[in-house]
Parts: sequence; structure tokens; C-alpha cells
Amino acid sequence: MRENRDLASPTTDLIGSRHGPSVSALSGLSIAIKTTSNLDRYPARQHAQRVARALDVDQGLIYLPGEQTVNWPDSDQPRTFRQLRYFLYLSGCQEPDCFVTYDIASDKLILWLAPIDPRKVVWTGRGSTIQEALEKYDIDEARFAPSLEHFVKKWASNNAGYIYLLHPDTALAKGYPGRTDSEHLRPAIDECRVVKDSHEISLVRKANHISTLAHEQVLRKLRSFKNEAQVEAEILDVCIAHGAKHQAYEIIAGSGPNAAILHYIKNDEDFGDRQLMCLDAGAEWQGYAADVTRTFPLSGNWPSQEAKQIYDLVQRMQTKCMDMLGPGKRFVDAQYLAHLVAIEGLLELGILHNGSKRDIYEAGTSVAFFPHGLGHHMGLEVHDVSTVLTKSTATEADDQVISEINQHLPDVENNTELRSLSTNIIPAVWSSALSETSTPSLRPGMVITCEPGIYFNREALETVFLPSPVHSKYINKSVLERFMAVGGVRIEDDLLITEDGWENLTTAAKGEAALRIIRGEA
Repeated sequence: MRENRDLASPTTDLIGSRHGPSVSALSGLSIAIKTTSNLDRYPARQHAQRVARALDVDQGLIYLPGEQTVNWPDSDQPRTFRQLRYFLYLSGCQEPDCFVTYDIASDKLILWLAPIDPRKVVWTGRGSTIQEALEKYDIDEARFAPSLEHFVKKWASNNAGYIYLLHPDTALAKGYPGRTDSEHLRPAIDECRVVKDSHEISLVRKANHISTLAHEQVLRKLRSFKNEAQVEAEILDVCIAHGAKHQAYEIIAGSGPNAAILHYIKNDEDFGDRQLMCLDAGAEWQGYAADVTRTFPLSGNWPSQEAKQIYDLVQRMQTKCMDMLGPGKRFVDAQYLAHLVAIEGLLELGILHNGSKRDIYEAGTSVAFFPHGLGHHMGLEVHDVSTVLTKSTATEADDQVISEINQHLPDVENNTELRSLSTNIIPAVWSSALSETSTPSLRPGMVITCEPGIYFNREALETVFLPSPVHSKYINKSVLERFMAVGGVRIEDDLLITEDGWENLTTAAKGEAALRIIRGEA
């Protein structure tokens, strides 16, 4: 049977090519020749070519392993499979135990498949055959992985270029005679990944669409729920039912004081008489992430004036920051603006006092209530890779705003306590390179989040900020106590930077629109 010919033994070197049959393929074994294109395939060859240009070399071999099958420690059960993202970017392949190579000089992308073991087919099913791989993936050739070692040795013997690796400890052939470079591949791929092509944008858009369906279904059912676990279950139910089996990150469904814990993932407490929920959940679609956060009253109505005031403040922070974003703009300037808007609002509410906006900013006291970066890149990772520096192109109007911001910037280098807060309180992964002072300007095709928040984390306030004479003088403790029940508010949308501004990829209802859904009015 033809199918049995594709069940090659681990030592069989079967090759399928888009350019024509190989000698080994003509020996009577199976081969598929790709004669038509599939516009829906992940553009792996385009990505490989972009990476080669970023490396700025004429020859070399890019070598990337995919995720290998591994059992959990002390168990016969396999670890949950998640494809390595750099491999995925150059292959589009979501199968385990594969490799990819790209010969820069010949512009040839080869996917190395896991050998098909007939003994395992009954238990776990098989991976792709060569013919299937050529149909599914945007590659030049497909081969089985056992012949990869011979291929690498032969390539090294016949070529003077480097083999480009992601990590210096990447395993190559034993006694490998060639030269390797593990310094330049990662930044080259990062530079390419940070600007998404149309196919990648469509995947992020789909992830956002499914996430919106899940968030809004939670709103519809919210008044029948009694605990955080039911919210998490509903998100998973809707996403899986729509084909998104995996979340881009663990669901954060924090009610009451748990809404003040940035990465709260226990999701196991009852609502009781709590006021708000901060729901941060994003689906993954074909390896690409959505990152969506909505905060809403559990009853469908604002339970207190304080809750509504904090929500309005965060909404104002997001609106003003999004107005600053676009091609050529620096994200870090929006980060600074977010803190200034937060300080203004907290001064108006009386939570902060006894100082000017500049005094409070320079002290770093706003970090007590807004302890994370404004956003991050998003794509194959929810906190995706960053990029190298490019020139900012701020307009005259932007310069006026930035000039106002610069009047209030804290002197981090000479402020020991603020530098400590920046290092120890703000997780670097939240800030990404977007929130560094050396941040590059935004470019069309980048996908970023905008996620301001205001939080009342009692433990952080009582152990770090209130005991500090630097911060406590600016915090009105009696007013603060009135707001503690709010917990925390965060609003997060995913923005695609366009030629003339940005497009909001996140359409999940928020604000009054979300409340109407909770109340059954929409």
C-alpha cells in the first residue's frame, strides 16, 4: 500500500522537494512534489529570507531544533507539548521532535520530520509524512530527522560559512568539523519577529476574536457564577469550543483583593460580597497570542463610588496613552504619561496629597498603585521579543507633550530608592524593552498591548510603601482605606501599529457596554 511506503524506518532517508524528485525518492519509495501553492500556509520561507537579510551574510546554515518529546519528571506521561517559538517562526510546524535548516546561499528551507514508528502509531498517532509536510508547510524539502547529522557534516565540509545556532549548547553532530555562531541568530530573528506580516496579524486577530467571545460569554453568565473557578472554566469552554485549545498564558480571574495581584492564577475563591473582578485571559491561535483584560463589577452595577472612580481613572489613563501611540512614537513616553495621569487622578481623589505631581513622580510613589509597565510586544509569545533601536519621529505636538512629561521625569540614576523599586518591584517582563529609556520608536506591523492599571495591594502598601518616609508622606491613609475594597482595575487592549496610527484588535466589551451585557440589556 502507498501509505505503508511513507512509514519509513528511522534510518530511511526519504526526501520530498518542491523542486523535483531526488535520487533516493526515485528508488521506488514515496515522494511528493509540490506543484501548487497554498496562500493560507504559514509563510516560513518568507521568514527565513527575512532572517537571512537581518544576519546580513551571503552564506551560512540556520539550524533550529523544535520541541522534543519529554516526559514529566518521575512519570511516564509526556510533558504538555508547546512548540519552540523560534523554530515555529522558521517552519510553521507544530509537531514534536522536528528540526529546520535554512541554507542561506541556496535559499533552501528543509523541515526534518520525526521518523514514523509503526509501533507508536497505535498509541499516539503519527506525525506528518513527507508528502503531507510538503502540502502543509511552506518549505522546499521535507526529510526525516535521522539523516540530519549526515546532512550537517556534509554541509560543513562543502561550505565555508557558519552554522547559526540559537544557543551555544545546541547539539550538533558528534565531532562536528565546522564553525558555529550562537551570537547573531537570536537578535536577527527578534528583529524580524517584532514586525508582523499580514499572515501573523491575521492569527493575532483570530486569537483576539475568540478571546472576545469568551470574555463576553463570561459577562452574560456572570450573575449566575459564585466563584472565580467558574469564570476560568467558562473562558476555557468557549475558547476550546472555537478551536483554541490553549491559552496564551494562565487565566487571571481575580475578584476583590485578588484583583490587586498582577499574576493571580489560583482562581479558587468565592465572590462573597466582593466588588470587582479583574479578568485577564487571552486565547492562543496557531501559536499566536491575544492578551485581553477587562475589569467589571460582579453585580453589573458599580457597587461603590470608589470603584467607579478608579475605573474611570484607568480608562482615562488608557485613552490618553493610546492617543500618543503610532508609527515613529516612543512607547516609553506613553509609559511616563500613564504615571502622570495616574498621579493627577489620585491627587484629585485625595489618595495622594502633600506634594506636587513632580514631587510624587520623582519619589516613585506612583509605583505603589501602578507597579508594572504600560505594555509589551505581542505575537508568538504573549510577552514577545523586542527590537533594536530606530529613530523616533515625534511630531511638534508630540514634542510639546513629551516636554511636559520630561518636566516630571524621575532621576532614576541618582535616586537609590527609586532605582531599587524599579529593579525589585516592577517585573522586567511587564515592562519589556518598551519601557526602557532607550526604547526604539514604534513601526507599522508591531503589535503591542496598552494595559494601565491602578491597584490597592494591601501587603505591598503596608510592607513597602507606608513604612517608608519617602512615600508615606504622600499617601493619605484614611482616604486610602476607603478604596482598599476596590482591589484593582486593569484595562488591556492589543494594538496593531499602522501607517497612520493604530488599530485596536481587541473588541471585547468594556465599561458601560460590558455592564449592559452583565445586566442582560445587550
